Amino acid sequence: MLNVEQALRALVAEGVADGTLGPGAKLPTERALVERLAAPRGAIRRALDVMEREGLVVRQVGRGTFLTEEGRTAVKRAPTDTSPAEIIQARLLIEPPVTALAARHATQSDLERIARCVDGLGDALVDEDPDLLETWDQRLHRAIAHATHSGLLEHLCDVMHTARELPVWGSLKRRTHTIEHRRLYHRQHVAIVDALRDRNPELAESTMRTHLESVARNLLGKP
Repeated sequence: MLNVEQALRALVAEGVADGTLGPGAKLPTERALVERLAAPRGAIRRALDVMEREGLVVRQVGRGTFLTEEGRTAVKRAPTDTSPAEIIQARLLIEPPVTALAARHATQSDLERIARCVDGLGDALVDEDPDLLETWDQRLHRAIAHATHSGLLEHLCDVMHTARELPVWGSLKRRTHTIEHRRLYHRQHVAIVDALRDRNPELAESTMRTHLESVARNLLGKP
């Protein structure tokens, strides 16, 4: 099952796709979202907090929550029939060179944001919370793309990562991932961040590729 943040993003994407949500459109109230997503109000607010920080929505006291132009374009989604093999193939093609570019262009603020994502992954690993691990993992990879300061690359990566919210990806991860896999991924994520901090594009690219090859082997049984 999608976590609350992913479910809310999916709901917004559905509204954008069917034309009911354009730039400036008002989102359902928190109470309506609680009922529609069958989620606690606190979880809804935290999800909206994240989307507001990303500039996808704007909240106005007494008026409600509204979709921004950035939010409308950012929720473009991968085709629903995208397979796990296609996701891995796209990630291997795109993410290693994106990580190299991030090593060249990341600001200190970018690096701090990326480090917070790794810390979140570490906490989720201790708690053995698979939904939270997936959430922090996506945030980490999106933060790396953001650190390129290329709006086009970031948008492409966002579309690619929406495929990870498809049920086929989630069910495969739940069937195949073990705590040993997650610990390996955490070590690899730490290595990627270290390479970014060192401003080493070649190492950043190779460590990201190594990480994605590990994911491919564990999910698909082959690189």
